[in-house]
Amino acid sequence: MSTPAAGIEVSGVSHRYRGETVLHDLSLSLPAGQTIALVGPDGVGKSTLLGLIAGVRKLQSGRISTLGVDIANRRAREQFLPRLAFMPQGLGKNLYPTLSVRENIDFFGRLFALDARTRETQITHLLNATGLAPFPDRPAGQLSGGMKQKLSLCCALVHEPDLLILDEPTTGVDPLSRRQFWALVEQMRHERPGMTILVSTAYMEEADRFSWLVAMNDGHILACDETHTVLEKTGTTSVEAAYVSLLPASAQQGISTFEIPPYTDDGTPPVIEAENLTRQFGSFTAVDHVSFRIHRGEIFGFLGSNGCGKSTTMKMLTGLLDITSGSATLFGRPISAGNMNTRMRVGYMSQAFSLYEELSVRQNLVLQARLFRLPAAQATERVNTMLKDFELADHADERPTGLPLGYRQRLQLAAACINNPDILILDEPTSGVDPAARDMFWKHLVRLSRNGKVTIFVSTHFMNEAMRCDRISLMDKGRVLAKDTPQAIIQQAGATSLEDAFIIFLEKAGNTVSVSRAAASADTAPQAAKTSSAFIRWLSRLWAFARRETVELLRDRLRLAFAILGPVSLLLIAAYSVSFDINTINYTVVDHDQSQISRTMMEQFRGSRYFRQATPTPDLRTLQTRLRHGEVALGIDIPVNFGRDMLAGRNPELGIIVDGAMPFMGANIRAYVEGTLARYGQELAHTNPTAGRTTLPFSIAPRFAYNQEFRSIYAITPGVIMLALILIPTMLTALGVVREKEIGSIMNLYASPASTGQYLLGKQLPYVGLAILAYLALVFLSITLLGVPLKGSFTGLSLGALFYILASTGFGLLISTFVRSQVAAIFGTAIICLIPAVNFSGLLYPTSTLTGVPYYFGEAFPATWFQLISLGAFTKGLGVRFFIPMYAVLLGFACLYIGSACLLLRKQDV
Repeated sequence: MSTPAAGIEVSGVSHRYRGETVLHDLSLSLPAGQTIALVGPDGVGKSTLLGLIAGVRKLQSGRISTLGVDIANRRAREQFLPRLAFMPQGLGKNLYPTLSVRENIDFFGRLFALDARTRETQITHLLNATGLAPFPDRPAGQLSGGMKQKLSLCCALVHEPDLLILDEPTTGVDPLSRRQFWALVEQMRHERPGMTILVSTAYMEEADRFSWLVAMNDGHILACDETHTVLEKTGTTSVEAAYVSLLPASAQQGISTFEIPPYTDDGTPPVIEAENLTRQFGSFTAVDHVSFRIHRGEIFGFLGSNGCGKSTTMKMLTGLLDITSGSATLFGRPISAGNMNTRMRVGYMSQAFSLYEELSVRQNLVLQARLFRLPAAQATERVNTMLKDFELADHADERPTGLPLGYRQRLQLAAACINNPDILILDEPTSGVDPAARDMFWKHLVRLSRNGKVTIFVSTHFMNEAMRCDRISLMDKGRVLAKDTPQAIIQQAGATSLEDAFIIFLEKAGNTVSVSRAAASADTAPQAAKTSSAFIRWLSRLWAFARRETVELLRDRLRLAFAILGPVSLLLIAAYSVSFDINTINYTVVDHDQSQISRTMMEQFRGSRYFRQATPTPDLRTLQTRLRHGEVALGIDIPVNFGRDMLAGRNPELGIIVDGAMPFMGANIRAYVEGTLARYGQELAHTNPTAGRTTLPFSIAPRFAYNQEFRSIYAITPGVIMLALILIPTMLTALGVVREKEIGSIMNLYASPASTGQYLLGKQLPYVGLAILAYLALVFLSITLLGVPLKGSFTGLSLGALFYILASTGFGLLISTFVRSQVAAIFGTAIICLIPAVNFSGLLYPTSTLTGVPYYFGEAFPATWFQLISLGAFTKGLGVRFFIPMYAVLLGFACLYIGSACLLLRKQDV
């Protein structure tokens, strides 16, 4: 493909988010085929602008043309997406944690319809280039932050795009990996000279390598020109200095250099000690005999390549991970996860965001204060102090979800400091934070160290931050390479800067900055895949989503067990606990007559398998007490002279008292009593003609069609199968889309050529397969274990189940498209499915008994229609021909739900 002549044109673009304007009437022009850096503090609108240019965020006002494509035109934007690669902000935000390194890249290759040979070539090339070749089978969720970023780049580059948009791609990446990262990008540009690269970065020194520079502040453009031109106009020699000079005078006042007072050891014993500290995960050694001592008030820096064991070491020091061998102490005491007195004196900030997304900034800090048992007045004071010190007051009532990465890091550091700790263990606290905010962080840390004598153990990838530490330790592959003051380490390496020294030590340990030059051959270039037919590409993208969802399901044992065992458990519990059969009715008799006729009549009840006599009751008051306490469900009150009146044909009254607390059971008891008395009346007429006037002139012989034994399990089981297939598959599918919204991987749909239909159908297929397996298990257990015969067509029942499953999983996807959290998806699905499936589908009472709104409500839900199929196939012997109208309705529901989900799920963020 030839290099596109058109670049990126932004004209009059404004954007509001939650009522706040983040972009103010922006206009800029960027050339194609260049490397363009976008710099500015957190929250100035960089990510929003990149999302608008990529077309993954909806344009509210203005006009954007990206490589000659009008982004506001949906059809044109969709045709442009195969030429785009978009890597969102955040550590591995576009990755799938349970997929391996290779599987993640393979998924993106399939998403862009690359054939198998091309995918394999590209995967091998990218893994070698990024240094990930030794870890092809490691799950993405087990990678370090920097390794995740390199994998994210591999996923973005697998189809060799014309436009590569990277939102802070090297955040959290060590200097060696950053050099490898940019070396890979440069190699890709060498192979594809026309590729345009647009990058936002938190590392100002990285921006020096780009040919164009866009500087932003507070939603406005400060400069947009060639980098050397911006430097000339500002009279500076670096992008960082140029950026500061472009800021308004009021903003420049907040940026100042600061001197760190020299550290003075007060002679007290070390606060943190580690001796031959080792941690193994199976056969993999993450930390290998690490030793160090950190004194009170010292700032100790931890540097190293991604995955070298820094985070693991910190987690062992906090008690979050067990120590395999070696020893470690805090305040002279061995580390123990249960030692709360020690833990109350430690503040810890993890690399990944570990606070609560559902709570606001203030609520998170209040919770942390309570967890550290601060008194109410002190907790309120500390929360307000943290909001002020870390400049979070303006966002105190916002949830972390909507905050830029830098503000989320500020919140984490504020939470770690809430308890005035004696030790602060900070795992890359300034990752993703702009330079001004980093300075603010460090001023706070220096004040804690020098004035409060707080010991600070901090890991970082910023070399200027490492230079502020009193001592540093360099690690690689779990081992310590060097440990001394920053200046001493620079001298040991014979370097001119700490970053060069860092690289030298890592290269001596066997690492390399160079990348593989094994480029894809011409006949296996990704563009070759674009010659395949549109239908093949359509199937390839659908299969990409289906295959990825299947792999994730198979590795999530809890979801997998719930999908199969959930319906089975529901069937068995319902079969053995829900029954309307009445086989043992406890009854008692108050016999005031004590005649032969009264005793003969009671013999009818004692001889019935439905009744079990309790001890006789002396009077009616005692009978009522026994009924109230649940000792008996039936009382028979025989009045005085009952036998004499019966023989005389005077139609005596007989008192039958039934426990009506459960109307359905009460009605059945009444029917059984009436039947028993009718039978007794017939026998009495034969033996005593005088009493014939009191008996029925005919005999009653009830027969029940389709259920001769009148056992409720024959009616309950088909209904439970209906209930299980609407509840469990729908709940599982309802998590599909909203889960990706929460973790951010939904961005892969926005930035890919896949349609919402391909995405939703691909996600639906694995759940349909699981639900079919569950259905087969339910039918098998119903027939073999519960003894419920399938009198009708198994094929007819199975076709109905398939269409019903398509409808139920489609309904789950529909719910998942408009809810905002997985909790809401689960509760909403359970409530919506249970009410109509239990009350209005014919499970308990025939739908013909319903009138008004309940009837139409039941008819408008697929459970009612499959209940007809399930009950008809099991009990009435019906087959495919009879079920055709039900099939049509269920297919209609499936199409309606999937179609509605496609309309509701937009391929752009707001």
